[in-house]
Order: sequence, then C-alpha cells, then structure tokens
Amino acid sequence: MFLKNLFFFLFFVLIFLPSSKPDLAADRSALLLLRSSVGGRTLFWNISQSTPCSWAGVGCQGNRVTVLRLPGVALSGQLPTGIFSNLTQLRTLSLRLNALSGQLPSDLVACTNLRNLYLQGNMFSGEIPEFLFTLHDLVRLNLGENNFTGGISMGFGNFTRLRTLYLENNRLSGSIPDLKMEKLEQFNVSNNLLNGSIPERFRAFDSTSYLGNSLCGKPLDSCATDANGTVVVPSSPTEDAGNAGKKKKLSGGAIAGIVIGSVVALFLLLLILMLLCRKKGSQKSRSIDIASIKQQDLALPGDKPIGEVETGSGHGNGNGYSVAAAAAAAMVGNGKGGGGEVNGAGAKKLVFFGKASKVFDLEDLLRASAEVLGKGTFGTAYKAVLEMGTVVAVKRLKDVTISDREFKEKIEMVGAMDHESLVPLRAYYYSRDEKLLVYDYMPMGSLSALLHGNKGAGRTPLSWEIRCGIALGAARGIQYLHSQGPNVSHGNIKSSNILLTQSYEARVSDFGLAHLVGSSSTPNRVAGYRAPEVTDPRRVSQKADVYSFGVLLLELLTGKPPTHALLNEEGVDLPRWVQSIVREEWTSEVFDLELLRYQNVQEEMVQLLQLGIDCAAQYPDNRPSMSEVTRQIEELSLCSLREDQDQQPDIVDADDNSSR
Repeated sequence: MFLKNLFFFLFFVLIFLPSSKPDLAADRSALLLLRSSVGGRTLFWNISQSTPCSWAGVGCQGNRVTVLRLPGVALSGQLPTGIFSNLTQLRTLSLRLNALSGQLPSDLVACTNLRNLYLQGNMFSGEIPEFLFTLHDLVRLNLGENNFTGGISMGFGNFTRLRTLYLENNRLSGSIPDLKMEKLEQFNVSNNLLNGSIPERFRAFDSTSYLGNSLCGKPLDSCATDANGTVVVPSSPTEDAGNAGKKKKLSGGAIAGIVIGSVVALFLLLLILMLLCRKKGSQKSRSIDIASIKQQDLALPGDKPIGEVETGSGHGNGNGYSVAAAAAAAMVGNGKGGGGEVNGAGAKKLVFFGKASKVFDLEDLLRASAEVLGKGTFGTAYKAVLEMGTVVAVKRLKDVTISDREFKEKIEMVGAMDHESLVPLRAYYYSRDEKLLVYDYMPMGSLSALLHGNKGAGRTPLSWEIRCGIALGAARGIQYLHSQGPNVSHGNIKSSNILLTQSYEARVSDFGLAHLVGSSSTPNRVAGYRAPEVTDPRRVSQKADVYSFGVLLLELLTGKPPTHALLNEEGVDLPRWVQSIVREEWTSEVFDLELLRYQNVQEEMVQLLQLGIDCAAQYPDNRPSMSEVTRQIEELSLCSLREDQDQQPDIVDADDNSSR
C-alpha cells in the first residue's frame, strides 16, 4: 500500500507540477522581453506565433533557441538582466552595429554553450566584466567599437578555444598581458590607450592590430631602453596630451611673426590662384583645330592633356582631362608603326568592327570632352562625349609589347566576340606609341563602385533581385567566352570589370586583354581574385576564371571587398572568411545587411553562397564549369521569381538604411 501511494504521488508531481527546466516557451518570453526593452520599434516579430523559431534573426535546434542574430536593426538602450538566464542554449549571439549602451548584463554568464559573441559597433561601457571569462567555449569574440575602459584582463587566458579577439576602438588602458592563447588567429587592439611592449605571443600579428596606441616591439618599432638596459615603457596618448599642455607658451613676438607670415602667405596664394584661373579661362576659350597642332605637341610623354577639359560625376574618380583627345592627336601626328587604317592623305583612322556604326572618327575624338573613369589593370579608361552627343568609353592601353601583326590578330578576335552580356568593342587604333580601344559606355559604372562606393544615407540598397540578375548576366558572359574554345579565358574577372547598364544588367568588360600586355602590368592584377594555381597572370585557364567568378559571387553576397588590403572586417581573404563561417554553422552572419530583409529567399541566398564556395575550391578539378554555374544561377533566379509572386520581402528594419 505504501508503494502504491508513493507511485501516485510521484506521478502527480511529474504530471501536474511545472518543470523548472527552461524550454522554448521560456526562450520566447526572454525574446519578447528583449524586444520590449531595446527593440520594440524595430523587431517586427509576429508575436501571435507560438514558436519564435520563425522570427527574423532567430534560429532553433532541438526545440531551443540557439542563434540570435540582430545586426544593425537599431536596438537602443541597456540590456536588462533576466533575458539571457533563459536563453541558456545560445551558441551564437550577434547584436553588432546597434546603439546598445551600459554594461553587459550579468546573466550572460548562463549562456555556457556560447561560441560566437559579436557586440561590436555599440556603446557598451565600463570594464570588460570578469564573468565573461567563464564562457570557456567562446571561439569568436568581437567587442570592438564600444566604450569599454580598464585594462586587458588576464582572464582572457581562460579562452583556450578562442580564435578571434577584437577589442579595437575602445578606451582600454595599461599593457597587453602575456596571455597563453595558442589558437588565436585574429587579434586587434588598435585605437585604445594601451602602452608598453607587445608580448612575444602577439608579435606575429600585423602592425595594423596595434596602431593608435603607445606600444612598442615587433611588429612596431623597437622599445627604447634606459642606461641600465631596462625597457622604457611608452607613455599613453592621454599622458602625451597632458605633457603637451604643460609646454612653455610662445612669446608675443613669435605670435606676431606667425600672424604676419600667415597673412603674406595667404596673399601670395590668392595671387597665384587668380593667375591660374585666368590662364585656364583663356585655354578653354580657344577651340582646338587639328591642323594647328604642332608636331612636337603630338608626341605624348605620358598623359599630356590636349583639347577641352571637362570634369563630371560619371562612375569613375572624376579627375577629368581630355587624354582621349590627346591620344587621338598623337595617333594623327605619329607616322611610326601601323595597325590603323590610312586614308588618301596618310592620316590614321579608327578600325571599326562588324556592324559597329562609323559615326565618328579621330577628329571627333580629338574635339571630344573627356572624363577619367578610372585607372585599371590594362590602362586608363575615359568617358568621351562627342560633339554630336554620342558617348563612348575609351581605354588607353599601357605596356603593350607584342608586334603589330600579333596585336591586330588578337584584337580582331576580341572585336568578333558578340554577346548581350559582354561590353562590345566597337573600334581600335594601334601605333607604336598609342593603343586605343573604343567601347560602348555603361552609364551605371562598375559593380565594384556600386557595392563599395557609397555607404551613406543616400545609398540605394541593392536588392536580391538585382544581385541575382548581375550574377546571372556575368555568368552568361563568361560562359560565352569559354564556349569559343578550350583555351579561351577572360583572365581578369573582378567586380570592377563587371559594368552595368541603366537597368542594372551586367556586362563583362576587359575580356581578351590579358594576352596583350607585358609582365610589368601583372603584379597588382586580379589581387584577391587569383586562383591558387595561377603563377603567370597572362596564362589563366577556364577553371581559374571559375575561381575568380566564385570570389565575385561571395563579394556580391557579403558586400565585402575580396582582399585583406581593402580592410575586410575579419582580416582575411574573402573565400577563407566565408568558409570559416559556414564551418561554424552561422551562415546567415555572412550576408550583406542589405540582404537580411529578404527573408523569403534565404534558401536561394544560401544556395548561391554555396555555389560561390564551390567555384572558389582550392583545386581546379573540384570546381564546376561555367555552363554548370550558369545553369544553377538560372534555376535560382526562376525559384526567386516564383517566391516574389507569392510574397513581398519581409522588412526586418524599416529604419535601416543598410550602411555599414
């Protein structure tokens, strides 16, 4: 009887008493508390749903919330205590690029499974709390761009698995302790108030990891020592500022001399500017006549400006001068070399391809105003506006070392390329001193400028539809090139060579030019896009083109430039960075913030990301062909089109202007 009563008692306890173990309902309550505390106006979650796993930025596994990614969604205020004590199964927490302030909540210590913590770009303050160092499984930790103070604690040594530690742009002081962090791969403490010598363990990192402090030792300058051989600890920036304030004030005579000298210098500067303006006005008032140009003016030593100058907004750097006209003038006057057509009077002419309309000649180019679009791998490109209103792009080649006959053969092969996804080559001129190519002008500029040029409030976000269309157009253009023969490749695929029409249709440019230039143009070629097996940039296989296109896809999806030299947030080349994210199972963290609003096509975005990773495989045999790449992107485009017909993009943050 006793055993029977005990059985019913235990049964009652198990069935009717609430469990103290957190579950998905507790996770949901914690997320709603977060929303009401710091993100009530920006987190458009459908709270009528019983499960939070479908909410934007929330990921679940095993009926628990394991991922919370809310980057750049205008969260503000302080994180209250009581949220993370329920979210105990979190593995990834990303609240970067918001306006959160105050100290980190102490119940974050309950998230013992946390592996990735991204809090950069907020206004958190106070010392880095000691409880953080009990999260021993952390692999990535980014506390940069906040207001943290105090020193770098020895507690960081508890992170035995940590690979990324970013503490830059805070107000940390003191020295860097000698931490035993054997797996650390990425480290940055720049722009703090640190001083002293850099420990041996951290000297393998780049000097950019330490700039903006008073540190010494490799990779920075060697530390100074006193007479006894003791290292002199550099003073902190605040101490330097204090000492500067104690310096002796200038005398009255010195101040008077400085004032008088400044007035005289200002007067001379104004006089020089007036003379320059007068000279420039007189030059612009003169019309340029080919017959009146002297022979010595035609031999262009470099980029000599001849003709009318016009600086415009364009899609280049805006440094306008009529080098297109100058090159044309040089070709008219230079009797050396050959390659262009010659009329009855012996003057050189442009060679037009196929059905290209011959509505202008060298004289028209000479009179045209020109604007520099940019200096690239093979030379300088210009926007030329002819008198009749025609606009063309002119590329002035550099370092062309092949013979006249070989140049003519190769450039005629380029001119014969005819596909809607290629920028057509309309005409060319070749002489010993000048090589000029004339293309259709693309009004929207390059993909590189569109992705990385303007990140301000006036920027128009690039939608998923536009990016997918650009990827498809570029793939079709490269596939067409590869279909011309097994040895035909582009050789210089990068975002600056993907140009865009007014309707954002992609056109591949600079194809066929890799075989025209000498070795002096190769060192900076395709930096960040070059396949590992390529040793001579003039000899690029089709599989190497596929690798470069894979990097281009990753750039298109992440919004990040592909090289460390361009200051990637993670500090490594783009394919390696993306692959590391996918391995850690936090794939959505990789996408450009502008794409986070398109919740209905996340699956297609991940598939395109995987395709980019496949294209950028280490070994050529593991990469797909461009025809297969094009087929997969076409399928993704059709799938996205069907999705768009069913529903509109789910806007995560109405106030997010997608600036980084």
